[in-house]
Amino acid sequence: MINRRKFIETSALSTAAIALSKVASGNGSTMAVKGKPIVISTWNVGLNANKAAWDVLGKGGKALDAVEKGVMQTESEQSCCVGLGASPDRDGYVTLDACIMDENFNCGSVAFLERIKHPISVARRVMEKTPHVMLVGSGAQQFAVSEGFPLEEQKLSTDAQKNYENWLRKSEYKPPAINVEKGEHGPFAPSKVNGEWNHDTIGMVAMDSNGNLSGSCTTSGAGFKMRGRVGDSPIIGAGLFVDNEVGACTATGQGEDVIRVAGSHSVVELMRQGLSPEAACKKIIQRIAKIKGAKAKEIQVAFLAINNKGQHGAFALHRGFEYALKSGTDERMIKSKSLFND
Repeated sequence: MINRRKFIETSALSTAAIALSKVASGNGSTMAVKGKPIVISTWNVGLNANKAAWDVLGKGGKALDAVEKGVMQTESEQSCCVGLGASPDRDGYVTLDACIMDENFNCGSVAFLERIKHPISVARRVMEKTPHVMLVGSGAQQFAVSEGFPLEEQKLSTDAQKNYENWLRKSEYKPPAINVEKGEHGPFAPSKVNGEWNHDTIGMVAMDSNGNLSGSCTTSGAGFKMRGRVGDSPIIGAGLFVDNEVGACTATGQGEDVIRVAGSHSVVELMRQGLSPEAACKKIIQRIAKIKGAKAKEIQVAFLAINNKGQHGAFALHRGFEYALKSGTDERMIKSKSLFND
């Protein structure tokens, strides 16, 4: 017959075991969903990117392969949105940033990379073939060439060339009002505000049929930026973060303000505490708004997240952000809620 002291000790051990189990599964949430792959990505360029990612996910492939292939599609389009044809810096050069992260905290990144068509693939090589996380500038280019990536000639898209020529007339350097929907001046566009392209990023996060998460982000940065400027997109923890026990997040908008709050990592940590993806994104948007004060009305930032149960959500400072979703049963654009609705 068990005595009272033994009963209390046994009960305490059982309680501790339950608590540890909850921590291991993400603060009491159920473990990752298996057999229900899903991919989400920023802006309506994500529709084509998601299709490319689904070529992998729909066949039972890995989330890591999917998020690389997905944003490669956007890089290949050579438009004014992302890639070598996108908006240049204020000296006329296109510089590219990208990062990628898998379910085991492996990650790779490149920044200030020129004349390489697929920076996301170079970032993956950095992850898999070097002891480093980030390579930049000429060193990143040298590594890319050594890995067999050809040097491309820079050729701006028609829209990018036109917008650069327009910008040169005044050569004003100020943060653009990135992707803010102005009243009735829609419709939503991935990088177009009042006829001007001024922002170039796609972020993607995915869950595969094994319940594993991965993410990617690729960009040419803010149009007409100072030469050498790098935003949040290639920075692990800012533009992208993945924790397989909790969830994944990617960011878009004014990178400097995402960096200030370690945006994507902060969203994931709030999901760890039990918040839904949308609620976690909202909390960090509110934090940015508090830090910026009145200047928050002048910028756009948005976060897009998925948790380990396959639930997804987003939140933005201003109206205008939307994201693309694709699963085995659903394919559509979703308009994000925002802090400021005017």
